[in-house]
This record gives sequence, structure tokens and C-alpha cells, in this order.
Amino acid sequence: MPKKYYIDTFGCQMNVHDSERLGGLLDQAGYEATSQPEDADLIVINTCSVRERAEERLYTELGMLPVGPSGQKPIVAVTGCVAQQEGEALLKRGQDVDLVVGTQALSRLPAMVDSLAQGTPERVDINPYDNVSFPLGVARRHDPVKASVTVIEGCNDFCTFCVVPYTRGHERMRPAHEIVKEVGIAAREGHREIHLLGQIVNHYQAPDIAGCDFSSLLELVHEVPGVERIRFSSPHPRHVTPRMIASMRDLPKVCRHLHLPVQSGSTTVLTRMRRRHTREEYLDLVDNIREAIPDIAISTDVIVGFPGETVKDFEETLSLTRAVRYHSMFSFKYSERPNTLASKRLQDDVTAKEKTRRIVSLQGLQKELQADIHSRSIGSTVEVLVDSTSRRRDSELAGRTSGNTVVNFAAPKDILGCFAKVKITKSGPFSLYGQLVQGTTTVRKTATPAEAIQVHSR
Repeated sequence: MPKKYYIDTFGCQMNVHDSERLGGLLDQAGYEATSQPEDADLIVINTCSVRERAEERLYTELGMLPVGPSGQKPIVAVTGCVAQQEGEALLKRGQDVDLVVGTQALSRLPAMVDSLAQGTPERVDINPYDNVSFPLGVARRHDPVKASVTVIEGCNDFCTFCVVPYTRGHERMRPAHEIVKEVGIAAREGHREIHLLGQIVNHYQAPDIAGCDFSSLLELVHEVPGVERIRFSSPHPRHVTPRMIASMRDLPKVCRHLHLPVQSGSTTVLTRMRRRHTREEYLDLVDNIREAIPDIAISTDVIVGFPGETVKDFEETLSLTRAVRYHSMFSFKYSERPNTLASKRLQDDVTAKEKTRRIVSLQGLQKELQADIHSRSIGSTVEVLVDSTSRRRDSELAGRTSGNTVVNFAAPKDILGCFAKVKITKSGPFSLYGQLVQGTTTVRKTATPAEAIQVHSR
């Protein structure tokens, strides 16, 4: 009987995709996945350290580990950002931890498990490997409709609040040929929507094709048979070029949604964050994007209570939010992250009470804006890619528009993975509701394995 593994993931889209790749590697090594941790011989906890209390959450998880199927303790491997950040310290503090595998050593997990079983363990690997390649087709994808594909690992920007350069390493670009081949594999498996991932995804420059920037990569992925939608995250405002805007406008498979992290509406705070753009430059960029693509939906990230943020600075964040009218927003209270420039150079001087007041105010404003934006959709007909059952009712399905808005509607479950048109009848601040327009469900063409995918130098 094959040994079983269980992977517990918390963090960003890239962490989720890393877990898909780890699962594929363990499948190849002869393991079998299980959804029940108590049945596992190997438990992998894939961690994130971007948010506050990431380490505490890890130790809480470790304290709840079950006994394995044979009555023995399962092998426990901690991977991801907290593993990279803490290294050997995890072995000392976490008594149940057997292996620590950093963000750049994930492909070595099966070998490290084998060495442990053979009595010659290499228990920690947080070495900075530059190779960003992974065996093609190995990812064990759980979403039947959407597939993530990594294009960049690491970051060189060193925003003062961000831990990513310290946990993910310096920026490494994946070869364009390899990216396109992986996209082709995902498309042939039936994944209609491709998510290109990178810490600063639009800073991409292909190491294998001269002059191939992010816009060129979008064009290459656009030509892959079977791909129907393309999304990407997360871009940086200062790398959004006129050429990138033109590509988004002209390539019909690229979704009409752009996640454009602003972090603050105050130029003073942005300078302390080392974001390298001003409030005015950001607003001008938004105007340029909307002039080129009038129907685009823009979302963002915002941090409140950054060191030195005054009431006036925060009011500028509110006024920028009103001016841009984001379709959605991820907002967070600032918390110090280990090793970051802010933790070393800036005093966390905004009180917890004031941070809470500010984020409640910001989120209240954003909720009002979203409710207004969504209400304007009532009576219109939108196309959605049906990707799940509704969170609220089993009798309903959910899909996303090109602009990334969730639409709930009653329909048979056999249209999961299809495109459908839905007439919007009701709206809320976080999603839309509608009726399926009969006769509009479209099963799009999926590429066959025989269709070759060619990448040409440009």
C-alpha cells in the first residue's frame, strides 16, 4: 500500500501553486494524496510570512497534528516562507518538525524525505538556488477550470514593508519556452483560464528570447490552443508600460481586470514605503489605462497605519479610493515583518486602536463604492466562466466575469467549466446575482495533445 501525504497550505496564490507542484512531485515519488491528515504518513505545512502572526499560526498547526495511520507520528515537513525565514530555529522550537524546506528548495522535498527514512537525514535546506525550473506537467492541479503558472520567482524591489525579497530571494525569470509549454499542458488538461504568477509579474524579461518582455509573453500565451482567458498577478504600477496597456486592450483573451497595488494614497507614505511612484503618477496611470480600456475593472492592495502615517496621509488614501473607484480591494493593518527595512529603520508609531479605526473607515468606503458599481450592472447581460458552486446555496453555481466579479445564478452543475451568459437581476457589495440566459452555454474548444505549441523568437 502506498504511503499517503497531506498538504496544508496558507498564503498567496503562489503558495497554493507551490503546493500543487509539491503534490505532483510526491505523486511521482509513489505517494498518494489524502484529504484527511490523520491518514497521512507525511504532512507538509506550506507556510506564508507576509501577514501578521504567520509563525504563531504555524505553531498552532503543529500543536494539532494527528497520530499517523500506523499509530506512529507522521513525518512533518515545513515548507515555504516561514521555513525560509526561520530555518534551523524551527527544529528547535517545533519539536514535531522533521524537515525544513525553503522556498527555493521545494523540488528537493522527496529526496529529503527519503534521506530521513534511510537514517541519513538532511533536515534543513534553505539554500538560495537560482534554478526556477520545475518538471513540466508535474503540478497536481485541483481546480478543473483555472491553472496557475509561475513566470517570476523572487523580487528585487525591497519595498520597506515587504518580506518577499528575504523569503523568496532575488528576482529570477523563467524561460519563455518553458512557460508556454506548461500553459499548453494545462490547456490540454482542460484548464480554460491561465493565471500568470510573479511577485512583480510585469517586470518579466525572458532569459531565452531576446526582447521578450511581459507584453510579448502575453502574446505568446494568447496563441496557445485551448486557452480562453488570461489573468496575471501581481503587477507593479511603475512597470505598467504603454505597450502593456496596448496588449491588454488588443488581446481578447486577456481579462478586463487589472490588480494595481497602490498601498497608500499619500506620496509621503509611498516614499517611506519605497514604492517609487507618487500619488499623482498613479492617478495619471489609472486615467491612461481607462482611456485605452474603458471597461476595465481595477483592484488594489492598501496598507493602513504604516509608520509615520498621519491623519492627513490617511485622508489622502480615502480621497484616492474615491477618485479611482476600485472594483475590489485587499486592505490590511500594518504589522512589522521580520528583516524588512521598515522593521529596522521605522518606528511602528500608529496605535493599534487608530489602525483599526482607519481600516474600518477604508473598508466601509470601499464597500459603498463596490455596492454602487455592482448596482449599475442590474439589467445587463454578462458572460461568465462557470468555475464553482455558490458559497451560499448548493443549488446555485458561480462564475466570474472578465472583470473578475463573482456572479451567482441557478443552473445545472453539468455546465461547470463552461462559458455562459447571465442576466443580472440583483447586486450586493461583493457579488452579483442573475438568471442564466437559456441557450447561451458554450463549451469552448479544448486543445488536443496532438496540437503542437511553437514559441518563436521575436
